[in-house]
Amino acid sequence: MRVLLAFLLAACTPATWAAHGYALWGDMKYPPGFSHFDYVNPSAPKGGEIRLVSNLRLSTFDKYNPFTIRGGAPAYLSQLMFDSLLAGSLDEEGAGYGLLAEDVAVAADGLSATFRLRQNARFHNGDPVLAADVKHSYDTLVGKHTSPAYKTLLIDVAGVDVVDDRTVRYRFKRANRELPLTVGGLPVFSRKWGRGKPFNEVVMEPPIGSGPYKIGPVKFGKDITYVRDPDYWAKDLNVRRGTANFDRINVKIYKDNTARLEALKAGEFDLMAFYSAGDWARRVNGKRFDSGELVKGEFQHKLPTGFQSYVLNTRRPLLQDVRVRQALGLAMDYEWMNRQMFYNSYQRVRGLFGNTSCAATGTPSADELALLTPWRGKIPDAAFGPAHEPPRTDRPQDPVAGGLRENLRRAQKLLADAGWTVQNGTLRNAQGQPFVLEYLDSNEGGARTVTPWMRNLEKLGITLRFRPVDFALYQQRLQKFDFDITTIAYAGTANPGQEYADLFGSQAADTEDSGNLAGVKSPAVDSILDRMVAARTKPEYLAACHALERVITHSHVFIPQWYSGTHRMAYNAHRLQKPEVTPPYFRGEAWAIDAWWARPSSAK
Repeated sequence: MRVLLAFLLAACTPATWAAHGYALWGDMKYPPGFSHFDYVNPSAPKGGEIRLVSNLRLSTFDKYNPFTIRGGAPAYLSQLMFDSLLAGSLDEEGAGYGLLAEDVAVAADGLSATFRLRQNARFHNGDPVLAADVKHSYDTLVGKHTSPAYKTLLIDVAGVDVVDDRTVRYRFKRANRELPLTVGGLPVFSRKWGRGKPFNEVVMEPPIGSGPYKIGPVKFGKDITYVRDPDYWAKDLNVRRGTANFDRINVKIYKDNTARLEALKAGEFDLMAFYSAGDWARRVNGKRFDSGELVKGEFQHKLPTGFQSYVLNTRRPLLQDVRVRQALGLAMDYEWMNRQMFYNSYQRVRGLFGNTSCAATGTPSADELALLTPWRGKIPDAAFGPAHEPPRTDRPQDPVAGGLRENLRRAQKLLADAGWTVQNGTLRNAQGQPFVLEYLDSNEGGARTVTPWMRNLEKLGITLRFRPVDFALYQQRLQKFDFDITTIAYAGTANPGQEYADLFGSQAADTEDSGNLAGVKSPAVDSILDRMVAARTKPEYLAACHALERVITHSHVFIPQWYSGTHRMAYNAHRLQKPEVTPPYFRGEAWAIDAWWARPSSAK
């Protein structure tokens, strides 16, 4: 899902004639014929190598196919090997420009989008990228062997027509301002990749894509090197100028976080993103940092906050009562954690759409009430009041915020109302069943941040057991919704659309491997999602976004965690150079992979 969203955040303009790109609501930053994006160095030298470390949760790989359900593909493969019809910029939201497609035409009724492919677009094997390949890619992605997220995302696509060799038309079931953006951001691959095999059996065959990199030397399941294609067809195209500058991108794999950090300090790789405030504050140091070879960089961004959260699986009987879920959230002392464990480096997540115009504020507007009122009695009453605010513990005199003790009192009352009482120090229901939950994690180090919450829950008589498992089993259990509570870092977007049906739609709740981990199954949510996707004006769209956030947050299916307004990256300043301009909407290492370059002295 996270790979899919990365493609979709890239893209595309409401015009009924051929255009150089597509923008969601209005004007595009870059005019026809622009030379390059403002945040790249168009004269950046090509050559050299960047040595990266794979994210700990992507600690191995067992296939080259990133689209099938089972197994894991190498880090960064999708980003590096597949082009799409449209490519987005990192300094603009909801807009994209022609990559494989040289122009796009959207029908006046909004029921189709036609793309004309560039004559010089080529796959890695030298074959031209043709309309039949675009159709094949779409048909494969909505087939039975891929993630159900694609099927949910593309549910309003009626089909794809090959108009001629280089013209492809997507037909839509209904007008949807987002669909040209969505299909424009899909990965395109050759019909020859795995030809003759069911797609789920295409495992070891290197993808035949059209992106700037191919697979190079590999220690299978361990390290992988991507090599720049010197004949990359789009290397001089405006949306690619100044990018893909490294000849080699080497991705090393360490299964142990301490080993990764020590390898960085020893100079074994060039760049590492940090997600632990403790590591960043106390352990990112040493001789190479003192000499200036390694540099700690905190890069400000304007990305949506996302909604990293504890996810409560409402399919579990113990978690089906909203009062119980709210009580669990009241036992989390975020302010203490931020102060004592995170060096005050984080901010609290408040909803689904933080740092965007989609975030709900205050009480519902008339337009929001028009969406919410038909569902009164079937959604939480709190959705009709002020926007959700997570409980606080740093204002003990505030009758609303209170301190931890007051929050636990409120939690006790909610649990009692739900039929739970403390008996001999253990919370039990009327049948005598103890309140015991399991927290599932793929990293034993996760216990550190969960333990304070576990201690507070003990005061309520609730037992929360920490269960670490290896990543393969963790992934399998999430796919089958076999968990009580886990943590998921949901990426944010300023333009939520059909992909949110995979997170909150009723159909997704019953679909294995969907993104609806919380098990949200609500006709009200389905209706609001439909209105959000079908909105024809921005005010109509924002009213639906706000209504969705109110219903989900007041349903307490998530316990919001924290986010950072900066990307923390340590990098080798002797080997790497970066552009002068930092784009506002970049994500972690992706910017370095895309737009940094090797210092000439290190490019060998």
